[in-house]
Amino acid sequence: MDLFLSSLEILARWDVFAALVVGSVGGVIVGAMPGVGAAVAIAILLPATFSLEPIVGLTALLGIYGSSMFGGAIPAILINTPGTPVNALTTYDGYPMTRRGEARRALSLAYGASFFGGIFAILCLILLAPVLASIAPMFGAREIFLAALLGIVLVVLTHRGQILAAGMLVCFGIFLKTVGLEGTAYTQRYTFGQTWLASGVDLIVVVLGIFALSQAFFLLTQRDTTYELPPVKGKFLQGLTEIFKYKRLATVGSGFGVICGMIPGVGEFMSQFLSYSYAQRTSKTPDLFGKGNPEGIVASEAANNSVPPAAMIPLLALGIPGEELTAMMLSVFYVHNVIPGPQLFRDQMDFVLALYIALFVLNVLVILFLMTSTNILMQVMRIPSRFLGMMILTFSLIGVYSLRNSLTDCAIAAGFGVFGFILKRLDLPTSPVILGIVLGGLMETKLRTAMTRVNSPLDFIDRPIAFILFAMIILAIGLHITTHLRNRAKDKAHA
Repeated sequence: MDLFLSSLEILARWDVFAALVVGSVGGVIVGAMPGVGAAVAIAILLPATFSLEPIVGLTALLGIYGSSMFGGAIPAILINTPGTPVNALTTYDGYPMTRRGEARRALSLAYGASFFGGIFAILCLILLAPVLASIAPMFGAREIFLAALLGIVLVVLTHRGQILAAGMLVCFGIFLKTVGLEGTAYTQRYTFGQTWLASGVDLIVVVLGIFALSQAFFLLTQRDTTYELPPVKGKFLQGLTEIFKYKRLATVGSGFGVICGMIPGVGEFMSQFLSYSYAQRTSKTPDLFGKGNPEGIVASEAANNSVPPAAMIPLLALGIPGEELTAMMLSVFYVHNVIPGPQLFRDQMDFVLALYIALFVLNVLVILFLMTSTNILMQVMRIPSRFLGMMILTFSLIGVYSLRNSLTDCAIAAGFGVFGFILKRLDLPTSPVILGIVLGGLMETKLRTAMTRVNSPLDFIDRPIAFILFAMIILAIGLHITTHLRNRAKDKAHA
């Protein structure tokens, strides 16, 4: 109880609560703008959060991360364009409902399912937190190295059809982390005598370039689109109660979201795909999926909104981000010298609980905001994409320059912006580069520490958790190879 009260005391601070409100409302607005999304907003805001306390900065970013999917459902349902990529499945049934005049019902179902998923995941995490705190001391350098390696493997394997490209991009990210002054022997690596490379490639500069500037370039090269917004009349409270008709789907979908969120590299896409497939398989009207079935909206929205709280588990417990958004938030920890990992759960459990409770509060704030402001919020979809692109470009360059007052950083960010733009054009993933930078640095540090205590390769996995993690790596690779060979055999049989 003392721990819980201590966490509430942290959240009761005016600056923390203000950051939570701004982040929550801002996240909904950003999510409702097609072409922007949480990744771009967080990338732009990162430099500004470095001047804040860790709990304030993280609360603001958490607000954007947790609420953007609420907002992303609005354009997905009204104009058949997902506000964030993870709302794509919502278009399947949301837009057909809008076309037959049920826009308000579809929106309120999406809000209700997202709220249900968010609260479900937070309750799971609060219950799991003491368990995590008890096993945290069992994680040493070799366990964290293997967990990071598992994250790398899963990130690559989840990019089906692009595994080679994802693997190369992860390796490129790991390589970028090796550039600059090496921390043990203090030797220069891959600097080629250039002083501007001595301090390495800054993660924030890369993040702003690959996510924000590349999206700005993308929007600036697009034609402005004018959307015809359908009328949305009536009260949302009545529709919100309808979620209880689908409580089984909402619970199972949220469960998929929690599990997928806790596994690095899996995330929202896999969770909503599993949830949607389950809903269709168990539905009495499977033929209506994709034609405006409310069950489809509940399944996808409950699953994707339960992932953000769960994704905080590997980030806080092991310092391992599951995808690009948590990788960005990890940089806030590092800037303030707060090291996520077992020691955080052991020594600052009130800080961890405060973040969980902040997620709970933001879900309440967001649902209240959406119930009263949806019709006003819809107008952000009318903002021209080129204007958005110019705004993102301007704020991104200001953010990069403010880091160290360096034009060199702006030039590097612009270079990575072009690189990210090319990746988007080729339909290749950008997140493996960021995860390679973050996890590569962590793996190098932990590997160096672990190697001083082992005499043979088998010593590396002679502890229970290390062995389990190693077995999971082998199992993940083995399952992927088996599935690939089976699919290949089926294709040959059908040919």
